[in-house]
Amino acid sequence: MTVSNTSNYSNAQIAAAQNNTATGGTSIANNFDQFLTLLTTQLRNQNPLDPLDTNQFTQQLVQFAGVEQQLKQNETLTALLGVSKATTGASAIGFVGQTVTADGAATQLKDGKAEWKLNASKGGTGTVTIKDSSGKVVYSGTKTLTAGDQTYSWDGKTSTGAAAPDGEYTITVDGKDISGAAITVKTEITGKVDGIDFSTTVPTLLIGAIKVPLDKVKSVKSAS
Repeated sequence: MTVSNTSNYSNAQIAAAQNNTATGGTSIANNFDQFLTLLTTQLRNQNPLDPLDTNQFTQQLVQFAGVEQQLKQNETLTALLGVSKATTGASAIGFVGQTVTADGAATQLKDGKAEWKLNASKGGTGTVTIKDSSGKVVYSGTKTLTAGDQTYSWDGKTSTGAAAPDGEYTITVDGKDISGAAITVKTEITGKVDGIDFSTTVPTLLIGAIKVPLDKVKSVKSAS
């Protein structure tokens, strides 16, 4: 009975080790060590007159090899991710001092000027809304849209005519064609990169206080 129970428990531990691979190398390693202990105990205490079935033993060894392979794959994957992150970080440093264009709606108002690039799916009219960093609407107006790329410049004047302070502002454009049907208007921002934030999964470019994930960059222009 003791031999049979130990054998069953070993199989359960092996299955648990394989099913828990996704939870991380530490969990797999713990189950792997438990498997070795149980297998050794099983062999030491088996009944000589009724030894472990050859097929069952072979199956356990195959499962043992599978767990070992998963451990090595996890170690290799961790190493590759480390190399990839280091390479991406090194590439990101090259953006400092360059002017980039990226998907986004938030940009900096500086010295009474803020600029966005718009892309309309078709011609029409757009209602432009600009909000400050707290989400308060500071300006609302209309703009004639043409199909494709175009630039929208804001002089920093609020709807009341006052000058808005320098800082971060976000634009939204609600586009309508001549029949009143909605049209898609994408927004992009342009600015000079003056820093990199490596605390995020994907390195983030800093344009003043604006954060631009590296994978959102559409184009780069040399400062020279």
